[in-house]
Parts: sequence; C-alpha cells; structure tokens
Amino acid sequence: MSFSEFKDVIEEGDTVILYIGVTSIYAIEVKPTIVNKLGEEIDNVFQSRFGALKVGELIGKQYGSKVSLSRGWANVLYPTPELWTICLPHRTQILYSADISMVVTQLNIGPGSVVCEAGTGSGSLSHALLRAVGPSGHLHTRDFHKERAEAASKEFATHGLSSRVTVLHRDVCANGFGVENIADAVFLDLPGPWNTIHHAISSMKDVGGRLCSFSPCIEQLYRTAGNLKISTKIQIFEKCLSKYFKTCSVMLSVLVVTYADYNDEKSEYLGKKRKLEDNNEKCLDEGQFKKENFVDQEKKEKGTEEVQDENKIKNAPIEEEIKDRKENKEKNKESEGNGMIKFMSAHTPLKMAGHTGFLTFATLPPGIRSAAIIAAMKLVEQDENIRDC
Repeated sequence: MSFSEFKDVIEEGDTVILYIGVTSIYAIEVKPTIVNKLGEEIDNVFQSRFGALKVGELIGKQYGSKVSLSRGWANVLYPTPELWTICLPHRTQILYSADISMVVTQLNIGPGSVVCEAGTGSGSLSHALLRAVGPSGHLHTRDFHKERAEAASKEFATHGLSSRVTVLHRDVCANGFGVENIADAVFLDLPGPWNTIHHAISSMKDVGGRLCSFSPCIEQLYRTAGNLKISTKIQIFEKCLSKYFKTCSVMLSVLVVTYADYNDEKSEYLGKKRKLEDNNEKCLDEGQFKKENFVDQEKKEKGTEEVQDENKIKNAPIEEEIKDRKENKEKNKESEGNGMIKFMSAHTPLKMAGHTGFLTFATLPPGIRSAAIIAAMKLVEQDENIRDC
C-alpha cells in the first residue's frame, strides 16, 4: 500500500521497485511467505540473473537503500507511476510516460479533478491519473473485458488506491460511463471512439471539460475528429516512439603503418617491377656483364679493411632503420594495448517498447452541452445507417 502516500520505511504488503539496472527493473509485493502450487507455505524468494533475494528481509529497510543479492546488489525504490509503467504486467498495449505527461497536461488534470477513462487495460495511465487527482479527486475507469477489469481492481486495492478509483466492467460504447455531469476530463482508448462522443459529453460538467482520444490508426482519427466538430477547438498530436541509446565498450585492432613499412613495401614493389623490365628487355651488354662480375669477384678476393669499412658505411643506414622500426613497434604495442584500442560507443536497441498513434484533444464550450449531445448522437445514428445499408 505504498502508492497512496509516501513513507520512508518498507512495511509488509508494500509494493516496491527492485532496481538492478536500466533493463532490469521489477515490481515486488513484500510478503515474507507465499503458497506454492502444492498448497505449501514457503519463503518468498525473488530470483534474478544476479542471484536470489529473500523478500521478507526488505521489511524495515528504508526506500532507496542498497540490498545484497546472492551474486550482486540492487536498490529498493519507492514506487511511482513512471516506474510502474516500466515493470507492470502487460495485459494490453500501454501508454508510456512521454504520452501520459501530455495527456495529463492537456486535460488540465489536477488535485480534486474527476476523470472518466474508457479502456483501463493494464492500468499504466490510470496510476498517473490517480496521482494527479490526489486524495480529493476521483477516477471512473471502465473496461469491456471482465478479467482485465477485475485484475485492475485488485491492483488498485493492493496499491492502496481503492478509495479514489471506481473500476467497472462496462461497454462504454453501448451503455456509457454510468455517470453524468461530473467529469472534468474524459479519456478514450477504444476501437471506435467516435461512437462514444455523446456518452463522453453527457458525463462532463456543464462548464468546461476536456476530452482526449487515443487512436493508433489515422482512419480512426478522421472519424473521431469528424464527430468532434461540435467542439470549438480540436488539437491533434502524433505520438512517436522515443529512441534511446545504450552505451557499450568496443575493442578494435589498430593498424599501425610506419614510414619504414611504407618504404619496405615501396622498395619491394620497385624491385619486382625492375626485375620484370630486365627480364623482358634483356638489354644488358655481355661485355659489361663480364666486367661487373670481374669487379665483384676482385672485391670478394681482396677482402681488405677498406672494402669492409665501405660495406659498414653502406649498411649503417639500413641497420639503424631496422632498429628504429623494432622500437616503434614495441612502443605502439605498449601504447595501444598489444594492438587493440578500447572506446565507448552507443547504439539503439533492436526492440523498443511502445507503439505509434495519435492523440486528439477537444474542448467543450460552456452552454452547449445539451445541443452537443444531440448532435453527436445524430452522427452516431448516421454511421449506423450507413453500415446497415
């Protein structure tokens, strides 16, 4: 019962949020024991990929504290509508925080407001509306699916919100909300919201009143906007998916090319090219060839210190270059981590929670409530006559 009012210490029966990581957020009901499938009462142990947690040990701890798992740790957070939206059990597709904030703002919902909601679903928007209306306000939420309505009613009771919400299994398109002339705002999340406009208007107060309809398809938007022509102002917003990025460490091998490497490859290429030219052209003179061989043979036989010194002078630059090349490679290995470099990168996840759609807002002018209801009912009758034809 921790949604209704804030407190510092966790008590038995509270719903807490176990935060392990951005993608590992869980809602846990604090019960020391549970009953298994065999009807036996056993310790309530929550399992995660970071180990197990005995839920009974959370009693008496402060919200926001750090708790130990068998193979890691986590934080126990106070439940908010935003955190509940992330980890609630999905019975239907839901609205997320970005769209919920726009709905609450555009409908001018605040403490003491009375709101009617058609399409309870998983209760994501309902929890945000209940926080906005406060203890002095009230939410009338309806769902045509009996099991979903019952599951939502149990959740509100577990979260301590039963006093400010009324959940009914009801077909709003056929039977309306069951209340009249009390709502400050109406939210519609139905397959055919254009058939519910007259019921929405009848539930609103005589003075003021805002209406919002969520439609996943543009065809639904056109029909709903057509039935809302009785309003003085219509606003349409396209609901888009919010992209977020995940950071990760990436290791890549480093290609180290030194000036010596370049010279070696260039010399090798030129040598092969020169050899091909010599073989193809065969332009060496036979006498010159014998003379060069004779000089080389004389140098080999002579073997004087002068020739040796000359060879040392010729080979000195090459030896220095080879030495420098080895030193550069060792330095590069040390600086780059054995030829690898590590850096931070970001990418979008393969799957993103959410769905596209359209939010339509309308205002009911004061003084035309009765005429608006009649006009909306005529439009519904026209649609039914067209379908019958």
